[in-house]
Parts: sequence; structure tokens; C-alpha cells
Amino acid sequence: MGFHGFIPSFVTATGKDVLQGVNYASGADGIRDETGQHGDRITLTRQLINYQLTVAQIATLLGGAAAAADQLSKCVFTVGIGSNDYINNYFLPNLSPTSKKFTPEQYAKALIAQYSLQLKILHEFGARKVALFGLGDLLDNINSAVQLFNDKLKSLVNDLNTEFTDSKFTYINIFGIGSGDPKAAGFKVTDSWCCGGRTGCAPSATPCSNRREFVFFDEFHPTEAVNVNLAARAYKSSTPSDVSPIDINTLANL
Repeated sequence: MGFHGFIPSFVTATGKDVLQGVNYASGADGIRDETGQHGDRITLTRQLINYQLTVAQIATLLGGAAAAADQLSKCVFTVGIGSNDYINNYFLPNLSPTSKKFTPEQYAKALIAQYSLQLKILHEFGARKVALFGLGDLLDNINSAVQLFNDKLKSLVNDLNTEFTDSKFTYINIFGIGSGDPKAAGFKVTDSWCCGGRTGCAPSATPCSNRREFVFFDEFHPTEAVNVNLAARAYKSSTPSDVSPIDINTLANL
């Protein structure tokens, strides 16, 4: 993609930095506003507001809305969200009532309906090349619910491509990419975590020294080595099932 460093976060990007890209992500955030409310996070709703502020900045820098729209039409937008709506919402019945209100099928449908509206806001404010990451492998008791979400997200991509002929949306099959034999990819430890236990990797914990050999850094998060592999196949797919309909490399060059 031509980047020489990490894309700056929204709170640190200033001036012409925004023309190179902005990262709006927030830990523990979700599609639903109440997701992760037991901790600090910036909701997707707020992230979209922040993005609109960036669009206004770009218009000012480039001399108007038309120039900003042209600039944004060339950008690649990547969105990966939804796992916290399960692990920090639906599957936390002591903190959230959603599992009492929805079956897994109903919940996936409700998430996709809200996500669709949020993505349409992104399109309204200039996004024309959008890669949507599905949810990856979490825990056995959660994965069946995750697959319901992923199936509906893939269908949503098809619907968005039909509705917005001026744009291209694509689905990145993270669950499928990560479902092969980790040991075949060089990972030696697949049944434990590099840091912490079920309470996560606390600031006082000491991570393992050989983290490149681990699949999971903590209970829910893969190691950097795993993420590098996932990103490589999202950018340039290895099999037809990795993406639908196109990989990020193809998307960027449209």
C-alpha cells in the first residue's frame, strides 16, 4: 500500500497527516453502542462522527467538497468489528441482557441491520472502496454464533455492491483464513496463551519470550505473527475462499 509507518490515530493525526489515512479504531468497541460499556471505548457511532470531522478537514485542505470526494474515492477503507458484540456483550449475561432478548440468529440479524446503516453513513461521506473483515475464531461456544454473523455479513457485501454501483465492497474471510493447521504455518503452541489466563494479559504479567511460536497472545487476541499472516492473505488472497469477491490488492487498484 506504500505506507512507511503506522497510520496515525484520529486523536494524533494533524494537518496534512489526514491525507495519508486515519485510524479510528478503539479497543472493546462494537457495532452496538452498549458493547464494552463496562470499560473505556469509542463506539462505532462516535467513530463515524470522528470520520465526518476528518472529511471536513480534507475538504478544507484540498479546497472544497468535490476535491475531498475525489480524494476519498481513491482511498481503501478497512473495517473489522463485531467480535466485542459477542465476547463483551452477548456472552456476558451478567453485564448485558442481549442474550435474554435475542436468539443467536436474531442477534446476528440485528447486528447486521445496524452495521448496514453504519456502513451506508460511511458511503454517504465518501467511502468507495471498502473491505469488511469477518470475525475470526474465538471460543468453541461462541464460534457457532460468530458464523451466523459472518454468513450474513457476506450477504450484506453482495447487497451493498448491488445498491451502490459507484463503489466496491469486499468480504475478508478471517475465520476461514485462520482455520487451517497452525503448525503447518510454523506455530508450535496452539493450546495455551503467551500471556495471562482467562483474566487477560495484565500490565504486571510477563509475556512469553517466544511469542512468534504462539497462535494466541491472550485468551482472545492472536499474536502479531498470526495477524501478519492474516493480513497478507487479506491483501493478496491464497485461495478463492479467502475473500469475496476480491482481495484488498485488487480493491486498491480499481
